[in-house]
Amino acid sequence: MRAPSLSGARLRKHADYQRVYAASRKRQSASMSWFLAPQSEPLPKTTPGMILGPRVGLTAGKVLGKAHERNRIKRRMRDILRRHVDLLPAGFDLVLHPRRSVLTAEFSKLEAELVRILGQANAEAARIAQPAAPKPIV
Repeated sequence: MRAPSLSGARLRKHADYQRVYAASRKRQSASMSWFLAPQSEPLPKTTPGMILGPRVGLTAGKVLGKAHERNRIKRRMRDILRRHVDLLPAGFDLVLHPRRSVLTAEFSKLEAELVRILGQANAEAARIAQPAAPKPIV
């Protein structure tokens, strides 16, 4: 059985990537960096009050290697994300910056690391979504 598609859950526009970078701070893991930001308000074309589903973006710059190596890195990461699309934090955009080690990493270890990152992203999303508790007046 084929895993679900990521087609509706992918960041595509440069402006969306730039917004995520501006609204978040860089977090590190063993084989990648990642950024998490709340989604912007829905576009006027969409239904008012509609919340977009979670989205994920992958980057693979030329520093990671030749085109076929960058493509392989992205294919491996997309395959893992397809299997765990349900773990993406709702109402948030996640951008992943893999390191070159993703190319040669054992697939099961890479999958475990990405699942751990998704768990951290969910925890961070829950923390961001909670309104700040008012400070008591002394």
